[in-house]
Amino acid sequence: MNSNYLNGTIPATFGMLPNLGALFLSSNQLTGKIPPALGNITGLINLFLSDNRLEGSIPSVLANCRQLAILFVSHNNLTGSIPKELMELPSLWAFNVSYNSMTGSLPENVGNLTYLLETDLSYNNFSGVIPRTIGNCLSLNILYLQGNLFKGDIPYLAGLQNLNYLDLSRNNLSGNIPHFLENLPSFFYLNLSFNNLEGELPVKGVFTNLSAIDVRGNPELCGGIQELHLQPCSRQEPKKAHREHFKLILVVVIVASFVALLLFLLLICWMKRSKKQTQAVSTTLNFYPKISYEELLNATGGFSSENIIGSGSFGIVFKGILSISGLVVAVKVLNHQRKGASRSFIAECQALRNIRHRHLVKIITACSTSDFQGNDFKALVYQFMPNGSLEKWLPPEEELEQNSLNILQRISIATDVASALSYLHHQCQTPLVHCDLKPLNVLLDNDMTAHVGDFGLAQLLPKFNTREDINQFSSLGIKETIGYTAPEYGMGERVSIMGDVYSFGILLLEIFTGKKPTDKLFQENLNLHHFVKITLPDRAMDILDNSALCEEATRKAKTWHEGWKNLTMEQQECLICVLQIGVACSVDLPQHRMSMRQVDRELSMIRDSFLGPRFNEEKKLSLSNRSIEYVEAI
Repeated sequence: MNSNYLNGTIPATFGMLPNLGALFLSSNQLTGKIPPALGNITGLINLFLSDNRLEGSIPSVLANCRQLAILFVSHNNLTGSIPKELMELPSLWAFNVSYNSMTGSLPENVGNLTYLLETDLSYNNFSGVIPRTIGNCLSLNILYLQGNLFKGDIPYLAGLQNLNYLDLSRNNLSGNIPHFLENLPSFFYLNLSFNNLEGELPVKGVFTNLSAIDVRGNPELCGGIQELHLQPCSRQEPKKAHREHFKLILVVVIVASFVALLLFLLLICWMKRSKKQTQAVSTTLNFYPKISYEELLNATGGFSSENIIGSGSFGIVFKGILSISGLVVAVKVLNHQRKGASRSFIAECQALRNIRHRHLVKIITACSTSDFQGNDFKALVYQFMPNGSLEKWLPPEEELEQNSLNILQRISIATDVASALSYLHHQCQTPLVHCDLKPLNVLLDNDMTAHVGDFGLAQLLPKFNTREDINQFSSLGIKETIGYTAPEYGMGERVSIMGDVYSFGILLLEIFTGKKPTDKLFQENLNLHHFVKITLPDRAMDILDNSALCEEATRKAKTWHEGWKNLTMEQQECLICVLQIGVACSVDLPQHRMSMRQVDRELSMIRDSFLGPRFNEEKKLSLSNRSIEYVEAI
């Protein structure tokens, strides 16, 4: 049940609806206490009470809701402690009580929440030690405990191999920083600032990434990477002084003895620069069949302007026909005058080395050599996509008659893209972030099946530990396209899969509304995300792309209003769910976005439901609960 703009207290009569699956009462003017009668809703799955003025404690009888998966009561005036009974809920995976005035300790039986994905207890008055049993919550992705009165050591969390975000800042924690933290493989962010921690800071794993850690306000810490500017640990000083002295002597000896040899080697390197550059990427290209500059020259008619089918930040794409096989291909030729083009080439090769998926553009081969004038030449050869990019199928409003997509095609394209991103984020051995998802980089084959392409900005997440890795595997510093870029990137946050989720959310909203994120309609505080959010669910018809509603999926209605009426109620609900998913993916805070695995599953269900004669009731309930919950929780 969803309710907006309520005031007063929460009606106890909700307890008379035992089969109610979801209750959304966030962002209202609700006062009073959380009625214990809510514990009678035994079928309750999602409970959102955030951003109200509720008082009192959390009723322990909510533990009677054995199917409860999400409990959000943040930003209220709640007091009391966390009922230990809630820690026995078998299906709880999201628990948020942040920004209240709650007290007491975190229950010892928190380790029973084996399916818990995220918990946020920040900015309360919780005290005591953080129980070691929290290390048994093996599914945890997010753990926020900042702004409390927790004391003692950091508990043993080595088993939390999926932990992405850990914030223990602004507490009274003491002792050393445990070394198991540097071995957790999935860290995006670690904040230990403003505690009483002491001793030597680790120098491996997440502790090598200056943008991923915060240890300020711990004056007794020492060591760590040089960029943190911490005081040296006393036992390190003699070794450091000895090492620096040895390096100085070594440099002087080398310079004095071999200066002539070095000059000679530099001359040789300069003369063979082109050859060395080819060798530098040979390990990246050795898995592709070889192709020469001459073959590509002939295939594209001498790189004729008549064969240009696209252009991007780092080069031009030509249509070509390989003479040996007769295969029609797309040849992306890098422009070496553009800064970052070579890094983009290497990043794209590296990204595509080991990934294979039906909704990714297939790379056929690559070429890194010199042209006939001795200039550097680099090119990537892709499978040709006859229907071009999605960009041309989402025309401005004045061109609605051209290249319009019907509703089913739009749902299918969105599902294809979601499937590709789910594979990149969750099924690759090394998770990969695309970093530049937009209509121009979604290509369509003969059957209008979508394929994600252009991995020139792609980044491999585990490779972000050293500057050398950044240069080798990414195009760090090159910005995404305006309008599709996740807001946290503008604040200096590191790249994450949640950035792709934001871009996908904007892309999804553009596909179904026909509005670009840079549309002149969006000024001041209005953007595409809010434009759609404020219309849901009642006025979804008003924002859908007119051309979609007048296409063959709706029997070619003459007006968009007629097209909406031609849809069944089940199909209308499908479209509302799609828009809700787009809104849920494009919220500002990355931890509140859906994962691409979830998005892929939801869109696949929506596509199947849209095709079917009737909207399956079980799927309908699942879609409504899981897509709306993200919108209402923010």
